[in-house]
Amino acid sequence: MRLRGAAIVGPLLVATALAGCGTGDEGPGLIRPMAAQVATPELERPPPPAPVSARLTRATMLRDAPGGRMLTGLTRRTEFDGATVLAVARREGDWLGVRAPQRRDGKLGWIPADAAKLERQPYRLRIDLSRRELVVVDSGDEEVVLRATVAVGRPGNDTPTGTFGITDRIEPETDTGPYGCCILALSGRQANLPQGWGGGDRLAIHATSNEASVGTAASTGCLRATEETMRELMEIIPLGAPVKIVD
Repeated sequence: MRLRGAAIVGPLLVATALAGCGTGDEGPGLIRPMAAQVATPELERPPPPAPVSARLTRATMLRDAPGGRMLTGLTRRTEFDGATVLAVARREGDWLGVRAPQRRDGKLGWIPADAAKLERQPYRLRIDLSRRELVVVDSGDEEVVLRATVAVGRPGNDTPTGTFGITDRIEPETDTGPYGCCILALSGRQANLPQGWGGGDRLAIHATSNEASVGTAASTGCLRATEETMRELMEIIPLGAPVKIVD
């Protein structure tokens, strides 16, 4: 089944770029100044601002600071031939601070705002490594819309923590391989790969041919989920959605 908006990618390209994922079995109420001293209801904390992403509308340069040193070129298509949509973390004047996989040190990269179209993100993802749980939250009302168990990195190959963005939605040519039916590639990189590892180091959330490993510490860093969970994620999570991974 072709998943909406997903790039169909051959196994060699997926294995090269995402091989680091592992392929084996691995306050009090306010008081009014009135004679009766009637307490008002407790004020509610306002919801966080909705996350925003930047869809590139032309080729541009990724810089290390607003108007700063040029790091690398960005095009409208990613290495997996999907649209380039980057999670936006900050804005300074005419510059957007984005989460880009080309920024291997995990710091923000900067692009000119006029090189992209801003898009509101309907959902944000949170992954708790200690609970081995993935939660999808509606950015509007902060309601949980999906909660699922995931596999995490095994000891020594721990899943990195931090805030990342969804950069690619990938449907492999076959769903019987180690990544199963579908992959959500993240902007993050894995720094705890096995010694001598010769594959890629991109972080991802993906299905698995070994669903018994879901809920355990089994991967070389990526997050594994069941096919059912991944198909739900592929249906609702757009490119550029923010993903926060905590211990």
